Amino acid sequence: MRIVSRDPATAETALPLQPVSEDGAIVPALGTSALPTPGNSPDAVSWIHCASCGDYVYIKRLRRSGGVCPACGHHHRLSAADRLAHLLDPGSIRVVPGWAHTDDVLGFRDTRDYRERLDEARERVGLDDAAVAVRGTIGGQEVVVVSLDFRFMGGSIGAGVGELVVAGAEHAVAHRLPLLLISSSGGARMQEGTTSLMQLAKTAQAISAVHESGMLCVNLNTDPTFGGATASFAMLGDVIVAEPGARIGFAGPNVIRQTIRDELPPGFQTAEKLLEQGLIDDVVPRDSLVSWITTLLRLHRTVAHPPLPTTKERAVVTAPGELPELDARTVLTLSRDVGRPTTLDYITSLLDEFIELHGDRQIADDPALIGGVGAFRGVPVVVLGHQKGTDTASRITHNFGMPQPSGYAKARRLLRHAEKFGMPVLTFVDTPGAYPGLEAEEFGQGYAIATAIMEMVRVAVPVVSVVTGEGGSGGALGISVADRLLMLENSYFSVISPEGASTILHGTPDKAVEIAEALGITSTRLLELGIVDAVVPEPEGGAGADPRCAIQSVGAALAWALDDVMGIDRDELMRQREQRYNDFGRLAE
Repeated sequence: MRIVSRDPATAETALPLQPVSEDGAIVPALGTSALPTPGNSPDAVSWIHCASCGDYVYIKRLRRSGGVCPACGHHHRLSAADRLAHLLDPGSIRVVPGWAHTDDVLGFRDTRDYRERLDEARERVGLDDAAVAVRGTIGGQEVVVVSLDFRFMGGSIGAGVGELVVAGAEHAVAHRLPLLLISSSGGARMQEGTTSLMQLAKTAQAISAVHESGMLCVNLNTDPTFGGATASFAMLGDVIVAEPGARIGFAGPNVIRQTIRDELPPGFQTAEKLLEQGLIDDVVPRDSLVSWITTLLRLHRTVAHPPLPTTKERAVVTAPGELPELDARTVLTLSRDVGRPTTLDYITSLLDEFIELHGDRQIADDPALIGGVGAFRGVPVVVLGHQKGTDTASRITHNFGMPQPSGYAKARRLLRHAEKFGMPVLTFVDTPGAYPGLEAEEFGQGYAIATAIMEMVRVAVPVVSVVTGEGGSGGALGISVADRLLMLENSYFSVISPEGASTILHGTPDKAVEIAEALGITSTRLLELGIVDAVVPEPEGGAGADPRCAIQSVGAALAWALDDVMGIDRDELMRQREQRYNDFGRLAE
């Protein structure tokens, strides 16, 4: 094996970045195109069969669509050169120094010599190995990209690919740039024996360094992504996205069939199934990838946050005497009004940009608790919130805003994301409680809530929460441990639902209103107790009567609260939060 130095400290001078021609021509450093090229002769083929639907596709049209079938939407495989030309701004691509040239160190032979296979692949694909590492811009923002090429021995991971992934990661760390890893691989390269297996640890180590540096790491997994890629760098990003229909897994489907002696279910190991299982963040069509990645990069820029625009009106009440008397029966009715704005209503109205991130990376993507990254009045933030739905069908889909353990696991993951990138956290609380079902208990609902609360206690960024409707018990507290806690006027926050307390204490839910009064769950009473910091007035008839007005009021209140905490030093912020929660329940001297 021959390795060229990839020392980040000397990379720019030892081996300058190689430019790609601005006219879009493919240069040898990036290999050749995988998309067919129509010939100029009268007998040249101009149409091909789509590999999925079988329709004839005009070659020029297929190239214009980036390899997506216009009839069925099937995403044909792209070469590394095609992929980079599609994603990166024209003329911006520079080859990252530190490539490796793999030799046949084992003298391996199956039906052919490994060295012969390597030479054939290099000649056909135009690459030294199954990957390229470049630096360029996407939407004007600098990024390091490592892209695998499936045509080179199935995109298999050998020592050369390992070197290129590490070179890209080290370049990203050295130059404080985000890293995008594009996978298309059948797994580790068998012809290199255990050396190829060790590339999994080698590349994982390099990605760990990217995380420790605080830089963004994004995975784009395409068809197929299997074996050693999936068990290392292809699943280690802060954000993992896949193309539609991409097959992603560790063991290949044929291996699984031979092992379990059974047929595989429909959709098994597809990107869409992995999204449902909470293992990836999103499935993004190829024609939307540039705008999607551009927004993601913009939200993670390592620049100082701009100050929040000052508002003439505070839009909150901090003195209990300034609030009207609240009747518990009215509060319970209005807090549960189906016309009240949902978390998604607040997000779409108040955030300039938003990318929803899905899943707990273990079990599922819980639709009862949504979250992602966005920009609130120019400030990049992480957002979390219960989502109830707006009609019967959507409420069933979102489980009436009652999260499962996977929902709180997703919250923990996004809180860690916020801390890594120094993003303030905004949470919208509206749940009757965590889901009290059999499956939730079997998967550790109590542990899930407890660890979510602990994550919120320790996350070293400003946290602002607003109770927009129901604040039911630990299910609400799991995402509302905050530096500033706000409540809408006609919302409630309680240790237990009034109906539940009534049933326990009186054997019937009929005493719920009396219990609600006794528990002091209204915004007025909680402001008096010092549990909430401010109350957001609602329009006459409640937030459901004028959702637009309510959303505007919440936006102004969040700006007020966020501006109040963003200027606090990190250590002082953590000290104040600790003191805040230590003081609850202490008797005044």
